Amino acid sequence: MRVAVLVKQIPKFEAMELGPDGRLVREGLELEMNPYCRRAVSQGVALVETHGGSVTVFTLGPPPAEDTLREAIAWGLERNVEIDAVLVSDPPFAGSDTLATARALAAAIEHDGRFDLVLVGRNSVDADTGQVGPELAQLLDLPFATGVRHLSVNDGRASVRCELDDGWMQAELALPAVISTAERLIEPCKVDPPGRAAVPATLVRRLQAADLGPGPWGQEGSPTWVGPVRVMEVERRRHLLPDASLEEQVRAALHVLTERGALDPSADALRSDGAVPTSGSRDGVAVAAVLEPGRVRLDRELLGGAARLAAVLGGHAVAVAPLDVELAQLGAWGADEVVGFDPELVEEDVARLLTAWTGSTTPWAVLAPSTAWGREVASRAAAELGAGLTGDAVDLEIDDGRLVAWKPAFGGRLVAAIQATSAVQMATVRAGVLPVLEPRRRASPVRTEVAFEPRQRVRVLARTREDDLDLLAEAPVVVGVGKGIPPDQYVAIEPLLDQLGAVIAATRKVTDEGWLPRARQVGITGRSIAPRLYVALGLSGKFNHMVGVRGARTILAINSAPDALVFDHCDAGIVGDWRAVLPLLLDDLAAAGYEAAGSFLGGR
Repeated sequence: MRVAVLVKQIPKFEAMELGPDGRLVREGLELEMNPYCRRAVSQGVALVETHGGSVTVFTLGPPPAEDTLREAIAWGLERNVEIDAVLVSDPPFAGSDTLATARALAAAIEHDGRFDLVLVGRNSVDADTGQVGPELAQLLDLPFATGVRHLSVNDGRASVRCELDDGWMQAELALPAVISTAERLIEPCKVDPPGRAAVPATLVRRLQAADLGPGPWGQEGSPTWVGPVRVMEVERRRHLLPDASLEEQVRAALHVLTERGALDPSADALRSDGAVPTSGSRDGVAVAAVLEPGRVRLDRELLGGAARLAAVLGGHAVAVAPLDVELAQLGAWGADEVVGFDPELVEEDVARLLTAWTGSTTPWAVLAPSTAWGREVASRAAAELGAGLTGDAVDLEIDDGRLVAWKPAFGGRLVAAIQATSAVQMATVRAGVLPVLEPRRRASPVRTEVAFEPRQRVRVLARTREDDLDLLAEAPVVVGVGKGIPPDQYVAIEPLLDQLGAVIAATRKVTDEGWLPRARQVGITGRSIAPRLYVALGLSGKFNHMVGVRGARTILAINSAPDALVFDHCDAGIVGDWRAVLPLLLDDLAAAGYEAAGSFLGGR
């Protein structure tokens, strides 16, 4: 079988700096292969080891990106697999957004001939859009599966188990297909510099813009552009008394937390952002919200956001929604018009319906959830329409009649304003960043029927949900645990969770072991959260994890090692064994009359 693997070279997070123009300084920056791409390379090589055939690795980037290709080739050569690589590199490709990147890579793959399988990383950790994979699938007219954790290929079909945001999907799809790889799919590809340097230069081919056709390529072919960029610097108090007694340390830490408002539950009251605006004018522009089946809170956030944008523009809000949601309920949440779809439809077919409706109406904007489901639906539609799509937006604004979507990057170290040049502007929106508005009354949306033909190329065998995606997004207090606290000791943490009204989160190693669901993983390859208080309990504090809690208002760290990295990222620290610290902490909280507000105890 012929396997194509797409990889991306990214800067190391720790070395990232911005220049005076607000752009990333790339000169002299240490680069590496994107972590998810390492799994894609390993999986491609493993498949060819089993089934025979060859692997071709593609990347789009400047000449130094060849080092990433050499690492992939070296990994295959060590396993006696036939492997080569293609560097898609030319100045006209500069400034490519996700859609322009997908177009260039799709053209390179078609230039190289037919492949049985195309493997991509689930997302790149520098941007975290997860859009190139499904956009590529749409451009190549192939079925797609995301976040694949288990994969087997037999008789021209792929059987996959997909690791979704807070659950799993078991499915089958015919080859050829595009598959994005989960972090835990397989051992990652890693080769040291001498091994990369030993790769014969003849195994890396180059493609330029002229080889792929007239384009447009790069910035010219990108329907989005980046506006102002802000560095999200976080100053931490780093209050630490390592030579004091545990009792003194606990009292001092609680004093810091009190000063910072970390123990003030009144700040957690549900945002009172008013009610859904009254029904808008059907003669004005349309702002659409694509609603994922089974995500009531997130659906309300998106639809309320669409209604607010529509009200400012003098237009109306449209819900592209599952048919099992009542029309009156959608109206109360903000819909003036409803385009319904069967909730059993797979993502590709929802995207076909969305594309058919969008192509006939040209809405001002389309919002979708920043979940695995929403990313595929929105990415496929954007690729088909040539629309600009901002991924994982955390805020939405209107500037001079155009949508501005603020997007985090580099694990939240940056936030950038993204705008689209296309007629239809699209964005996927992170859960929990838009308010849940009070329902409006006497709203009667109009139902619109859209004709389209479902492809049904992905056969879903089962979908399961093992957690609730909203828990970490909504929790005012989160307690994070590392591998040093085994699951049989979680019962000892429950009094702290109860006292603080907290939910439990984890490092990657904990979810790797299956001790907590992946939806609880915080960090570069997990989730970013912004609670009022984050308690880092017995975890080392490596950058890969702590970058996920940069948005926390206050961080309390408890660790027995005075030189633990976590103390560099905290506002207050306690040096001591967590088992000895917790009783003292609970006693002092009780003595201070602290009571948690709200109930966040479910789903631990």
